[in-house]
This record gives sequence, structure tokens and C-alpha cells, in this order.
Amino acid sequence: MAHKVFIDGEAGTTGLQIRERLAPRTDIELVQVDPARRKDAGARREALAAADIAILCLPDAAAKEAVALAEGLDVRFIDASTAHRVADGWAFGFPELAPGAREAIAGAARVSNPGCYSTGAIALAAPLVAAGLVAPDEIASINAVSGYTGGGKELIAEMEAEGAPDHFVYALAQGHKHLPEIIKHSKLTRRPVFAPSVGQFAQGMVVQIPLQLEARKLADLRDALARHYEESRFVKVIDPVARVVPTVLNDTNEMHLSVHGSDENGCAMLVAVLDNLGKGASGAAVQNLNLMIGADEAAGL
Repeated sequence: MAHKVFIDGEAGTTGLQIRERLAPRTDIELVQVDPARRKDAGARREALAAADIAILCLPDAAAKEAVALAEGLDVRFIDASTAHRVADGWAFGFPELAPGAREAIAGAARVSNPGCYSTGAIALAAPLVAAGLVAPDEIASINAVSGYTGGGKELIAEMEAEGAPDHFVYALAQGHKHLPEIIKHSKLTRRPVFAPSVGQFAQGMVVQIPLQLEARKLADLRDALARHYEESRFVKVIDPVARVVPTVLNDTNEMHLSVHGSDENGCAMLVAVLDNLGKGASGAAVQNLNLMIGADEAAGL
């Protein structure tokens, strides 16, 4: 029997890519709302009632509204918004995060997808904090550049219009919505300075965390990451390269981690590369869905 899935917000960038991944599958039946009624609460509740799992690709307020609309219904949720990433009662949808994470997602009624920037930052920081190689108060800054599709329809239109900038840095007041989940799920005790930016390319992302090596060696950091992800199907630790290109994993659910720097100079740079719409959004949602329905984790990916 096919599992019934409702993508609430399927007309958006993330929703469209999730639908594209799910539509060919014979084990999934998509529940859809007439586009003319997609904002109608009654129509949405009917779709939620018909679904086994609802994937929310909505602004935060609308995601919370969807959960409220489903009160009393037997539907499970995957929320791709920021609304529930640090909320009690929601499993954090990063299967590679720690032992037991896959099992927690598989059995959860409510799963919150990580954000794109936080996927890269947490992937680098959490294993090293857990291994005792990075102190919880040590990560002073995180820098990143993303493709413009992560900003939704308005930013896409802006960046594809004549005269659009080649690159811009934003959220410099340190209120970026991904910071709370980075801090919580990396188990940091100090708020890092976060400098996100957007480039003149649609998809792709690089996240960087600089460190002073002090008593450590680059090999210590790399080996700890490699051990943590040695059985992962999607997260790979690779050798450093001369140039890190943010678009190399576009249209995949993969993420590549690498450790750069110099033992002699005492400096390290931790680097994550991923597709902000793949492992950073729609790919992660499909991966979590697969775990929740007992399918192959890589189905559709």
C-alpha cells in the first residue's frame, strides 16, 4: 500500500523539488489541494486528514498553523521551516547527527528539517564537540555563502533581474534564524558570530568554520569527522582541495566535509559543501520521509 503524502506549500522552491523526487515513486501517493484553495484552511485540513505524512514547505507562521489545523488527526509531520527546529517534541531531522538519530526520526510523529546553513555548520561542529576536540565555547565564527534559491521567490526574482548584485553579505546584526539550531544541536555554549552571504548562482553552498589548532593536529580533526561519518551514505569526508566550489554537489543529497589549514601555522578551516536545496532542504526532507515510512534511506535521492 502506498503511503499518502501531502506537501503543504508544494508551489514553493523546496516543495517543487520534493514533489519532483516523490512523483515517480510507486510507494508514495501524493495528496494535493486544488491550487485555487491552497490557502483555504478547510481544504488544507481535508488534505491533512487524508495524508499519512505532511511535509510543510511554508513560512514559519503558516507551518505552525498547519500543525494546529491537524489537531485530532492521525498525521505525522516533516517541517521544512524554522518553526520547530528547537521545539520540544520534535525530532531533529539530521539522521547523521549522532547515534540513535535515525531511529528517533523513524519513530517520530513530528520531525523538523535542519536549515541549509545549519546542516553544514552542525555537520562540522557537532562530531568534534562530542569527541572533545572542540570545546563547546570555542567556535567563534561561522562563515557561509549560498545560492540565491534559499531565499525563496522574492530573492530569486531579485537575483535574476537586471542589475542584480554578484554577491552580498547579510544578517550582520546576528539575528539569523539558523543560529538557535546551530547552537543547540552542536551543543555549543557560546553564540558564534555568523556571517552568511548569497552569491550570483542559484544552488549550492559552502560553510566554513575557522579554528586555531593549539595542541591539535589537522589529522585529529579529519580523523574524528571520518570516524563519525564512516557509515553515512550521503555525508563524506574528503581530502582538501585548492579551490572549494559551492555548486559541485548541486542536484544531489550529498554533503562533503574537509579540513584545511596548516599544522605549522597553527590554523585550521573546516569546510562543508552541499546543495542548499538538496541536503539543505528537499533532499533532507525526502531522506527523513524514507526513514519514517521504512523505505530505503536513499529512495528517490
